Amino acid sequence: MVKKIFSIFITMLALTLFVGMSPAYGKVTLYTPYTGITATPGETIDYSIDVINNESSIRTVTFDVENLPKGWEHQITANGSAIKQLTVRGNSEQQITLEVTVPLEIEQADYRFDLVAADQGGTESKLPFLITLSEKGTFKTEFNVDQPNLQGQTDSSFSYSATVRNRTAEKQNYALTAKAPEGWGVQFQSGGDNVTSVAVEPNSEADITINVTPPEKASAETYKIQVTAAGSGTSAKADLEAVITGSYDLNVSTPNGVLSTDLQSGNEKAIDIVVENTGTAPLTNVALSATAPPNWETKFEPSSIAEIKPGEKATVKAMITASDEAIAGDYVTTISASAAESSAEADFRISVKTSTLWGLIGVVIILGVIAGFSYMIKKYGRR
Repeated sequence: MVKKIFSIFITMLALTLFVGMSPAYGKVTLYTPYTGITATPGETIDYSIDVINNESSIRTVTFDVENLPKGWEHQITANGSAIKQLTVRGNSEQQITLEVTVPLEIEQADYRFDLVAADQGGTESKLPFLITLSEKGTFKTEFNVDQPNLQGQTDSSFSYSATVRNRTAEKQNYALTAKAPEGWGVQFQSGGDNVTSVAVEPNSEADITINVTPPEKASAETYKIQVTAAGSGTSAKADLEAVITGSYDLNVSTPNGVLSTDLQSGNEKAIDIVVENTGTAPLTNVALSATAPPNWETKFEPSSIAEIKPGEKATVKAMITASDEAIAGDYVTTISASAAESSAEADFRISVKTSTLWGLIGVVIILGVIAGFSYMIKKYGRR
């Protein structure tokens, strides 16, 4: 019995020594903190993975990716070079990078695969990964405009910020074109330069600016401009809107265009004033006012105009009264018409003449002086 127990003891001791002297396989592990992430179609994901050798001896490890979905691509690199196996010193670790590229045409779903590390003993260590696609992937071009609807006056220019995204597997050279109403100008810019095309790498995008200029005197309404980015076998369109509120402009004149008249001091004279809307949008509550010489008075009938439509005119009477003390000469009265959006003015030259009565009185005085002088000569003669 004792011999049997001793024999078992010796056998167990021998096995223990044999295992201790034999290479310990399967002691290499893989680690990365982010094994489950969200991605988009066409995206390339880089995983930094630690290859840890828990043994004291050097281990040589080979790598493979299992269960990678069809159409996906991968590459294993270390220090910027693609590798197939790696040697790790005992009780140390090295880092590798696993690059996984998601295809562009793919369904929105969860996708799983494994990175497998096998050491020289044939044992394996697996690191599972999960990628959740946030959207469905398509082989197409996208043309997106940040704010496709802009508003301004006729003399405004409209600037739209847009992005052309290439969601194909090839580099695309997109031709940029526009379909706009007659008389409108459309210019594309990229990087501050005027362009007619833009090159975009696969799964990348390019920012462009679209400058739109309306023609002079464009009427107040909403205009549509269609822009297109056309590549090789793929294209995309975007619709722009330019809302013209109209231009605002006024003109002040007279029916015959003459901006001068004459007036006797102390008297009143009526002048017809023509206010014309030379813009493309209606003007409301147009008020009349005047800047006249001191002690002059100006009244308007009516003093304001409720509305003047584009291209139309309104006539008011300006009642101008010269000062009683105004001497003969030329004076200027400025007549203004103003609305909330625009204003205009015109200078009227007014020639003032003194009353003929005062002229006759002057003549009478002069004649009286002459007659008195003649009487004195005759009466007293020369001595």
